Amino acid sequence: MNDNPIKVLLVDDDEDDYILIRDWLNEFQLGSCELEWLDNYQIAKDVIASRRHNIYLLDYRLGAENGLELLKFSIECGLTSPIILLTGRGDRDIDIEAMEAGAADYLEKTQLNAPLLERSIRYALGRKQTEQKIIEQAALLDVATDAIFVRDLDNKILYWNKAAERLYGCQKNEAIGNEIAELWQEKKKSEIRTALNTLLKNGSWEGELYQTTRFGKEIIVESRWTLLKEYENKAQAILVVNTDITQKKQLESQFLRAQRLESIGTLSSGIAHDLNNVLAPILMTAQLLESQLDDERSKRLLPILINNAKRGANLVKQVLSFTRGMEGDRTLVQAKHLINEIKQVITETFPKTIEVSEETAQDLWMIKGDATQLHQVMMNLCVNARDAMPNGGKLTIYATNFVVDENYAQMHLDASSGSYVMISVADTGTGISPEILDRVFEPFFTTKELGKGTGLGLSTVLGIVKSHGGFINVQSDINKGSNFQVYLPAQEIHERLSEVEVDCPKGEGELILVVDDEDSIRDITKKSLESYNYKAITASDGIEAIALYAERRNEISVVLTDIIMPVMDGLTTIRTLQKINPEVKIIAVSGLISNEKINAITEIGIQAFLSKPYTAQQLLQTIGNVKTNSEQ
Repeated sequence: MNDNPIKVLLVDDDEDDYILIRDWLNEFQLGSCELEWLDNYQIAKDVIASRRHNIYLLDYRLGAENGLELLKFSIECGLTSPIILLTGRGDRDIDIEAMEAGAADYLEKTQLNAPLLERSIRYALGRKQTEQKIIEQAALLDVATDAIFVRDLDNKILYWNKAAERLYGCQKNEAIGNEIAELWQEKKKSEIRTALNTLLKNGSWEGELYQTTRFGKEIIVESRWTLLKEYENKAQAILVVNTDITQKKQLESQFLRAQRLESIGTLSSGIAHDLNNVLAPILMTAQLLESQLDDERSKRLLPILINNAKRGANLVKQVLSFTRGMEGDRTLVQAKHLINEIKQVITETFPKTIEVSEETAQDLWMIKGDATQLHQVMMNLCVNARDAMPNGGKLTIYATNFVVDENYAQMHLDASSGSYVMISVADTGTGISPEILDRVFEPFFTTKELGKGTGLGLSTVLGIVKSHGGFINVQSDINKGSNFQVYLPAQEIHERLSEVEVDCPKGEGELILVVDDEDSIRDITKKSLESYNYKAITASDGIEAIALYAERRNEISVVLTDIIMPVMDGLTTIRTLQKINPEVKIIAVSGLISNEKINAITEIGIQAFLSKPYTAQQLLQTIGNVKTNSEQ
């Protein structure tokens, strides 16, 4: 007990009892007491309502009223201090009623003495202190951010804090006494059985649990279980502390996917560069042979070779669009028009068992993008939706304006704050299992049968969307369908006119210097140029090219040089040639180069850039444009 006196209120209409109790209080060893005596029921109610005493002694007989009614009044008005009911004679019914009403003790005056009264007061005050600590602890548990609850071994809830209410959407009065199965469902029940066995063996368990609340919300919790030997007179119970890590796991998943895709992209870039060097001579050789061979059988076979080489080159471009995004002509695009075009195509070509519907929001914002690439994005998503509905279903295309705030951006790694146009492609098909949902954007990953898909469709979609500064969300349920949501930044720009194609000019005997470390590319480029009335000389690296140019600078009309070469790279070669002749006409060539690199090359004064693999038509067109521009 502390040094402050214990304030005692005695309500008794017998003065002799007051004097006796006063004298006993003075004999107490537990500390000094301040006794206030009232003999009037009505006055006692007012004093009790003020709640300024530490303990209350109420006589059962108070004239026309009784102490039991006063006890009930005290509890109703919020009194939390202990109340001891005194009676002249023992009555079991009164005893039971008093304890049920909230009395701390029930004492018979005929058996009362100083030690008994002291012990009763001491115990009552001790229990009050213990209860206060429990209340304080419970209050701390209620302000905790973790969901904390106690359950018995029959899965019934015994305690439920505020954070548990927020996490599971169930109030305390709804949860206590109910079984866990009524509040949420465990998605991996075998793990629960394992966890319970570990708990009973070791006294504790920790792990991650996947749960679905009764309202259908899917959550992931970091759960910690502790076995309680006794709780509220129950032999055993389990204290559970659950931390909601749903958002954390989503961000981790996004980060890991981004890392995995970045690694795959780096590998794909290297492969793409080598493939371009392989495809370039194949394509140009086939085109050259096509114009020279007279054999009918060869003429029939060569188009197959050319088409497949072009197909291979297109696949490489798709890989590159995934790894770094393809930069096309960016114009002002209205998503509504794009969706209408797509709907028209798929309505005519998709099975009639698939119902197609579209809806766009009023005043839909404009987006800056390459219309062809965005058309490819939409087409890929719609084709995938079709393939997911072999027996028919509903395909819904929806577009609306969407504003990403800071909070949303923090929850999605690829999103930045700002205005977007969201285009949704939803189906009612087979859905995608959670195990492979994070892999659908990986290059060459496909769930389709062999020969029915390259696995590049969605990776290309992702590459194009990212190159436009956007991002993608995916939701899918097995046997319910999937929903791909594409977010593209809304921007106000001026439309840029597309270039007009012109006929490929032939040469007039001009000398072209071809610089490439690949023998096959040098040879076929030389032959192609010579077939169209050009002359050509070749160099295998930058040093050889500089030597040739220094020797024949007055004869060489255009230098065609690869950027990625051993010994001396293309950039160094270009700068050296420009020092020899500031007016040199240079076309840079590469099978793998970033947009930043292209910009850097353009800034140092090259006339054009040509991407491998290129056709003879593209080569001749580029040289023709350089010649035309130099004459102006």
